[in-house]
Amino acid sequence: MSANYGKEPPLAARLIKNGLLALFGLLMIYPLIWLFFSSFKTNADLFGSLGLLPERFVWDAYGKGWTGTGQYSYAVFFGNTLLMVVPTVVFTVVSSAVVAYGFARFQFPLKGPLFALMISTLMLPHAVIIIPRYLIFRDLGWLDSYWPFIVPALFACYPFFIFMMVQFFRGLPRELDESAVMDGCNPLTILTRILLPLCKPALFSAAIFQFIWTWNDFFNSLIFINSVKKYTVSLALRMTIDSTGGTVEWNQIMAMSVLAVLPPVLIFFFFQRYFVEGIATTGIKG
Repeated sequence: MSANYGKEPPLAARLIKNGLLALFGLLMIYPLIWLFFSSFKTNADLFGSLGLLPERFVWDAYGKGWTGTGQYSYAVFFGNTLLMVVPTVVFTVVSSAVVAYGFARFQFPLKGPLFALMISTLMLPHAVIIIPRYLIFRDLGWLDSYWPFIVPALFACYPFFIFMMVQFFRGLPRELDESAVMDGCNPLTILTRILLPLCKPALFSAAIFQFIWTWNDFFNSLIFINSVKKYTVSLALRMTIDSTGGTVEWNQIMAMSVLAVLPPVLIFFFFQRYFVEGIATTGIKG
C-alpha cells in the first residue's frame, strides 16, 4: 500500500476524468451560451431553428434593448439595482459577522435557546413571512423604496449567514483571543484586527451569496416596489415583455438578460477562491 501511496492515476483515467468534467462544465454553462447567441437572432430564427448559431446576426438588439420601451433606459434600472444591492450586501456581512462573533465567543443567558430559535427561522417558508413583512413595512411607510431590503440586512435578519460565520469563528483557536486580551485588546479590537482578517473566506462567501440573491430577487421587488423609476433589472425585464403590446422582440430581452447575468457571474469568478474556501471550511453544503 505504501508503494502505491501518492502514485498518479494512469493517463487514460485522467483523460476520462478530465473529459467528463469538461462535458459537465459545458452542460452547466450551455444555457448562458444559448442566451448569448439568442440575443443576435430574429424571432423567426429563435423559434424556427434549434441551432445554436443564428442564420443571420442581428447586431442592434443591445442598443435598442438598452433604451427600453418607456421613458427610462436600462441604465436607470441597473443603477437602481446597485443602489439596492450594495448596501444590502455590506450591511449583511457586517451585521452577520458581529452577531456570529457574539454567539461563537461569548457566554450569556439563554444563548442556546436564542441560537436554536435563530436557526429554526431557516425552516420558515418565505410565503409565511411575506404578509407580516408587508404589513410592517407598510405601517412604517417603507413601501416603494429599498428600505425593506436594506434595513433587515442592517439588523442581521439573515440567519443562514450568521450560522455560516459562527461555524467559521468556532474553527479559530481561542488562544488568539486570549493572547489579544493579554495585550490589552478589547472584544471589538479582537474582532476587527484579529478574527475578521482570518475570516475572509466566510465574509466573501456571505457577500457573494447575498449579492446573487438580491440581484436576482424578483418576488420581493415585485411586492415592495411600485414606481417604474425605482424598478430593478428583474422587474424591468418583466415590464419590457408586458409593455410591448404586440410582438415581443425577444433578442432585446435576451440581450438585456445577458447584461443582467454578467455581474453575478463576474463576481463569482473573481472571488471563487474565497467562496470555495469559505464553503469548505464552514461545512455548508448546497
